Amino acid sequence: MSTHHASATTTTQTLTRRLPAVVHPDPVPLVTGELVEYAPLDHAASTPALEAVVRAVDTVTRTYSSVHRGTGWLSRVTSAHYEAAREEVARFVGARADDVVVFTRATTDATNLLARALPDGTPVVVFASEHHASLLPWPAERTHRLPVPASPAEALGRLESTLSGLADGPAPLVVVTGASNVTGELWPVEQVVAVARRYGARVLLDAAQLVAHRRVDLAALDADWVAFSGHKLHAPFGAGALVGRRDWLDAADPYLAGGGASAAVSEASTTWTTGAARHEGGSPNVLGAVALAAACATVRRHRGALEAHEERLTRRLVEGLRAVPGVRTHSVFGDDHDRVPVVAFTVDGLDSGLVAAALSAEHGIGVRAGKFCAHLLVDALLARDPKRPHATAVRASAGLATTDEHVERLLAAVADLAAHGPRVAYRRDETHGWVPVEDARAADVPLPW
Repeated sequence: MSTHHASATTTTQTLTRRLPAVVHPDPVPLVTGELVEYAPLDHAASTPALEAVVRAVDTVTRTYSSVHRGTGWLSRVTSAHYEAAREEVARFVGARADDVVVFTRATTDATNLLARALPDGTPVVVFASEHHASLLPWPAERTHRLPVPASPAEALGRLESTLSGLADGPAPLVVVTGASNVTGELWPVEQVVAVARRYGARVLLDAAQLVAHRRVDLAALDADWVAFSGHKLHAPFGAGALVGRRDWLDAADPYLAGGGASAAVSEASTTWTTGAARHEGGSPNVLGAVALAAACATVRRHRGALEAHEERLTRRLVEGLRAVPGVRTHSVFGDDHDRVPVVAFTVDGLDSGLVAAALSAEHGIGVRAGKFCAHLLVDALLARDPKRPHATAVRASAGLATTDEHVERLLAAVADLAAHGPRVAYRRDETHGWVPVEDARAADVPLPW
């Protein structure tokens, strides 16, 4: 190996061991008047943008024009960027050579697109533990909703029993999450696909909570489609993707009828195009597609460093919360099950919304409280502990922008809340939930334009 080549290889290895940079917010005000570094523990809802994403968007903003519609140089450049983004997204999820990548607004949009493309009579099998984006789009009369399981073995057993009962009809679609958006637990996707294949069923993988934390390989999994969102992958610019087999999509009516989706229009008839363009009617979100591709490329290059960083955070987050007296963590398959850095918990005697409000106002920590667009799952988890009645839970979700200090601050704050309650008085506001009674922080946020 030449000296130059060895040096280049070492440099590449060093870069991939580093965490990619994210855009950090300014310090945030506490109710006490102090300014502190924001502790981002709400990655499961939305992730801060990567600096590489911002640079990519800034670059294409200087040249962007119409896609596939113009002959000018800027249109050619923009069309090339858009299709290169499609190729990068395909590479990121290990798509097969004949798979199609359809750009959507988010996972919800992608899942609804596939629901619109279901062949007539197709039954759908989905667990009640799914996020609403994967739970609700399917035809009610043909949807078989399985209860929240207590173990992977129970999940696979219920799936097999249901599919065996559908063996004489049209091939079903099985919908499964890669990682729970409530608890972070990894679902046995490989085994789910294997069971589905035994009965000729197809599989949609909801990877919204998975792709930022673990590698997805569509071809290796032998799943049929994967859906995910940019705003949970450090590209918060309103773009997502549905990637997978094209036959159902090519046979379905366009998701959005209009320019780009049509190949020929006459007074008598309309001929629709095939492939991704069939479901991308109208002027596409070029900046969103580029942002998503930039995030995919950056995460792919730094996957090893990201997983090592998050493994440490996950272990500390789970073990730390479990050790706090009066705090209960909630899991589908058990606290020791493999997960991405997401934990749902409750604090004895305190409303979860109040806990989240106090963490924000008194400690500068961003978490989420509620049912996280997974009402059936949260209800089932909380019902497992009827002696500690809670209507909602708190979710702490770490990731690339989370540091060890952020996690330690959370653990100390939760321990203080569990032992002493909030340090200031709060009231319920119909619009904003729990808010401090006395709060000198400015209520008006300056507009960015």
